[in-house]
Amino acid sequence: MHGFQIWLNLPSALEMSPPRYQERTAEQIPIASSPDGLAEVTVIAGDALGVQASISTHLPIHYHHWRLKPGASVSTALPAGLGGFVYVFEGSARVGPDAAQVVEGQVAMLSDGDTVSLSVSADASDSTQLLLASPTLDEPVSRYGPFVMNHPDEIRQAITDYQAGRMGRIPAELA
Repeated sequence: MHGFQIWLNLPSALEMSPPRYQERTAEQIPIASSPDGLAEVTVIAGDALGVQASISTHLPIHYHHWRLKPGASVSTALPAGLGGFVYVFEGSARVGPDAAQVVEGQVAMLSDGDTVSLSVSADASDSTQLLLASPTLDEPVSRYGPFVMNHPDEIRQAITDYQAGRMGRIPAELA
């Protein structure tokens, strides 16, 4: 079993959006397969292989969990304006137009608006990856402890808000 904690930086205009929570059971998260059945993707956010995620997001992000069997070859499009990466956490895979070999524990960076190609050679073992992509933001980043904002003044305000119990609450009907 693997667990991943993913943090997405929102544009400064959205950083103070009210918190929200979207719970889904495993059955509510769409899964798609390639026509030959050698590639399977769980679409947590965005879309792939003709299926759309069941959650809504503030930004047009893609969060895919890919499982490839030996001999698999699949491509998925990323819209222009999105950049991201593929993280291989089991086995190895070939990623991108040059089919660069990426092994377990490595990341392949993606360019803006790429069509992402993933494949596994027929003599390899199963491979599992995360594909994550989001709009690239050209904004400053300031961080301290668990707080990430755009400017140090916003960090100081976040700490003050936290200490005063003003960090917001998820409404009971959503918790």
